[in-house]
Amino acid sequence: MTPVHFSFSSAFILGLMGLAFHRTHLLSALLCLEGMMLSLFIALALWALQFESTSFSAAPMLLLAFSACGASTGLALLVATARTHGTDRLQNLNLLQC
Repeated sequence: MTPVHFSFSSAFILGLMGLAFHRTHLLSALLCLEGMMLSLFIALALWALQFESTSFSAAPMLLLAFSACGASTGLALLVATARTHGTDRLQNLNLLQC
């Protein structure tokens, strides 16, 4: 495994571990998801550059577009949660009370 692959793999795994183990606030979960998507975007862009093919060049932009849509949805949920519950702590959220 090259050092570039190792760094992007470790960045993705660190984001996944942060999402799994540090779930106290919704904002920290969203930041971990964004870190994972950023590492996937950079890895996919480098993969497309490595193959030097035009058919792979649209994949990183498509991933970036879906990542931006997910980030905006997450921020909208964060604002809605902060307005209704007064906090963004994930322990205070209960789906059965909705």
